[in-house]
Amino acid sequence: MIAETARDLTAEWVSAALSTTGEAVTVAAVAAERVGTGQMGTTYRLLLDYADGAAGPSRLIAKLAAENPDVRALVADGYRKEVTFYQTLAPTVAVRAPSCRYAAISPDATTFTLLLEDLDPATPGVQARGCTVDQAESALLNVAKLHGPRWNDQTLLDDGLQFYGATADFVAQLQAGATEAFIEYFGDRLEPGAATTLRTAAEQSAAWLKSRQEPFAPLHGDYRLDNLMFSAGADVVAVDWQTLSLGPAARDVAYFLGTSLDVDLRRREEQRLVGRYHDELIRQGVGGYSAERCFDDYRLGQLQAPMITTLGCMYSPGERSADIDEMFLTMANRSCAAIADLQSFDLVG
Repeated sequence: MIAETARDLTAEWVSAALSTTGEAVTVAAVAAERVGTGQMGTTYRLLLDYADGAAGPSRLIAKLAAENPDVRALVADGYRKEVTFYQTLAPTVAVRAPSCRYAAISPDATTFTLLLEDLDPATPGVQARGCTVDQAESALLNVAKLHGPRWNDQTLLDDGLQFYGATADFVAQLQAGATEAFIEYFGDRLEPGAATTLRTAAEQSAAWLKSRQEPFAPLHGDYRLDNLMFSAGADVVAVDWQTLSLGPAARDVAYFLGTSLDVDLRRREEQRLVGRYHDELIRQGVGGYSAERCFDDYRLGQLQAPMITTLGCMYSPGERSADIDEMFLTMANRSCAAIADLQSFDLVG
């Protein structure tokens, strides 16, 4: 039972969806409000009224496939990953993500529906603005609760999750083209040396993707400020799970810190923050993984950012805007500084 458009989100449809857990729910009325720009899909806030005696959430977030059929086909694998997260992985990990009330996807993965917890009044981070150290620490503790519970768990492969390394050569080829287009597009807005760093990252991408495949964990894959919702006290919730994959856990950590903190702030705080992440891994039951190895993997993991940034910028089906350009430019400049500071290329092999 899949809602393809907002027109399908009727009181009858939502009643049936919410009743799939076993307890009958009767929704009397639904009002749908569009949320966000919908580059990869469409999102609505549902305002719900219930029939007499019925109870349930007054608001939900409905995520549907993109309106454009061509976009649906292009990002179907991302839809499949996000539904897999909520249906299969989320119940087995401790990461804070929206609670899911309903999930369904078509056999070809071009249409899907998710009914999720509405996180309002929490607000998303802003990549170009960066975040505080407290927010960064909360984000890292949260992602450790994704990695730790399924650390090196071979049964993750049974859920259809894949290692990045399985398509390394293809991804590297795409990254090479995206990198040149990215450098041409942003030109002298890139910091000195950043273009060279981006090109070297693309050249080493295939080797990097195939390196250090163990220990591995489930990865968010795009764990950055725009995909995190913050509320009072720096509490954080991770959203947008369409890049879910398997790989070395520190890639999520490196990608987040390398793109989200002001460069000078990262330089001052990264050793402590990665240590706090490692402490949480231990609390989640991870053993045989030293703090020294964790920081070394963090250094190597910095190459995640040039890959995601250039591919995301140049191949995204969404429309460009000044804000989106500023986001990608900031991510590139920050991550290139981190790669240089941490001598990440020396670890590829």
